[in-house]
Amino acid sequence: MGLCFPCPGDSAPPTPDPAEKRAKLAEAAERRQKEAASRGILDVQSVEEKRKKKEKVEKQIATSGPPPAGGLRWTVS
Repeated sequence: MGLCFPCPGDSAPPTPDPAEKRAKLAEAAERRQKEAASRGILDVQSVEEKRKKKEKVEKQIATSGPPPAGGLRWTVS
């Protein structure tokens, strides 16, 4: 009556190599990430250049050391 067991003569389909499967999954994830990043952006290259420039400036600020003492003070009213 409709049991869901495989026939004894049937063998399971061959499974792909784990390394090959990981590589395909990584490629698909990278492709989806690129598509999502470029969605709605007309000039993707310009945005990438701006992002790299911003990262470079942030890195320079981080490596330059702590800010000098005696800077502006913020007061809460």
